[in-house]
Amino acid sequence: MHNALVLIAEDEPEIARILDSYFTAGGFRTVTAADGETALMHHAMLRPDLVLLDVQMPRRDGFAVLVELRRRGNTPVIMATARAEDLDKLSALEIGADDYVVKPFNPKEVVARARAVLRRTSGAMGEPGVLRVGPLEIDTASYLVSVTGEEPPRRLDLTLTEYRLAEHLARAPRRVFTRGELVDACMPGSDALERTVDSHVSNLRRKLEQAGASGLIRVVRGIGYRLMGE
Repeated sequence: MHNALVLIAEDEPEIARILDSYFTAGGFRTVTAADGETALMHHAMLRPDLVLLDVQMPRRDGFAVLVELRRRGNTPVIMATARAEDLDKLSALEIGADDYVVKPFNPKEVVARARAVLRRTSGAMGEPGVLRVGPLEIDTASYLVSVTGEEPPRRLDLTLTEYRLAEHLARAPRRVFTRGELVDACMPGSDALERTVDSHVSNLRRKLEQAGASGLIRVVRGIGYRLMGE
């Protein structure tokens, strides 16, 4: 949990500054976003460990951002809003929020809730910062990808795009990702065409096969790709 990256999606600069200060003092790394689109871009590029997400934001509100985050994977999310209605709370939890705080809130409590959510979710996923799918091991803090099962594990020499593809697929194993989704998540801000994904995935599959992990990435004809753990 130490040094975990928190994405603070908050359009009120003073609140964002206060939250940033408290999280930093608590040993977290932080990045801020003042609107929903920027929050999604940061999430795709930086892979935060937790998202603190305000409901009322420009360029996609918090609920729309949460829907997209859940489509991408299981990043822990705490919703924050000025509205205390039960319907808002229920909507956030049903969509997939891990916790919910109502403004005005005590920033110390928000940091404490973030720690509790990270403890709960990291306990469910295994060692924090490490993704494991079958023989594939991804250290998200060091950007290292290895194939285990042999001594020593075989480390893959990946490009940044290949690493992003491996990590994105590993965060939701067995789920099928379309080529468009992989472009948006792994090549944000680029003008890459969907067929460009095929080239990067082909290189990634070849490197996995050379390391003794063939068949991990499966082609789903007419749709895209998924990562299998078996």
